[in-house]
Amino acid sequence: MGALGGASTSRVLNLFRIAQDNEDNPEHLEKPLFLSPIINKAFLLKHRTRADETYLFASPRAVATKVLIPFDSTDLRAGGRSLFVDQRGYVDTLREAGNYNSDSLERDLSVLRLLSAVPSLDPFLLREHLRNNQIDVSPSYFSISEGDQERMHVFVTQEMSKLVALAGGGGGGSSNRLVTAMLSSEVDEKLAPLRLTLNLTGNDFREGVFSWRGFLYYKWSMAKFWPDVMGVLREISTIQPIGAVTPEQKVYLTEARRTIIEMVRDNGNHVNKSLAIYDSSFGDLVANQAPKNFRDFLLSAPYMFLELGEKLGAISHIVSFWRYRFAVGGPRNIDAEELAAIFQDFSSGFGERLKNEASPIKRPIVIDATVA
Repeated sequence: MGALGGASTSRVLNLFRIAQDNEDNPEHLEKPLFLSPIINKAFLLKHRTRADETYLFASPRAVATKVLIPFDSTDLRAGGRSLFVDQRGYVDTLREAGNYNSDSLERDLSVLRLLSAVPSLDPFLLREHLRNNQIDVSPSYFSISEGDQERMHVFVTQEMSKLVALAGGGGGGSSNRLVTAMLSSEVDEKLAPLRLTLNLTGNDFREGVFSWRGFLYYKWSMAKFWPDVMGVLREISTIQPIGAVTPEQKVYLTEARRTIIEMVRDNGNHVNKSLAIYDSSFGDLVANQAPKNFRDFLLSAPYMFLELGEKLGAISHIVSFWRYRFAVGGPRNIDAEELAAIFQDFSSGFGERLKNEASPIKRPIVIDATVA
């Protein structure tokens, strides 16, 4: 568990680190993600279930949401206990682990199931998903991890450099300060020139910056991992199971293979179209010094996070699980039954395409910000 001390990614929500970073933040204490102080300092992981873990669940699942609770908050090397959301005996296990009373248990059970329903733990998807289910928590839980900030810095610097002159900045130092402020969870005076440029005040400006940060995050994510997506799709299209294959399995694998490739490409196209809307409005701001379109875009952007996060999360899961099962250049030995199970899991990540199963993510009402 010690290796998780600084970790926070789209597959790991590091509540332990978030609690440390916000011990003097009153809003973090007033609006916790979990009412149990024990669970509110745990680690949440999107975990690939192993064969020896399938008995824990009433039905098979390739990925489960795992809660890791440190034994000693001062020494993560001491290890901890773990449980899965909705494992057998889950409610009683969580009650004991979190030292709950009845009211707080029901609320935290609800939050855990909401987090388990989404394919990714990225901060933008989680924030909008919780808000649309009337769960109000501190913004401190939705900052970009330090690792992602470091990897994003060059990308965001290129984007922000286009705005420095417009916002009244100078040279490279101004760009760096602007990038640091954009990637921070705080919205402070460093962003005042942008606030004036966009003619936003108070909460509207904070919401606008969060929206902007979200689109930068998704644009960076898409560029970073799409080449890997195409490589995995090529392997999915050609892989053949070893051993006996029944006629029914052959039909299913052929259909599932085609469906997965189509869904990944369709959802990738949807993400690119959404990002193109951002590029167009941002380009208008930079080229024409006309902030209105970009301002309106930021005010109406949050509804797009759920779709972007869900689609990118499902695609990312396919890539990461495939690479976990089949290393680059390694053997691709698999029988028909296991391959069918993997294809079924991949298909289920795109809930809106299933005939009898709706996406677990509640869609927000779209508000046209141009209507006053």
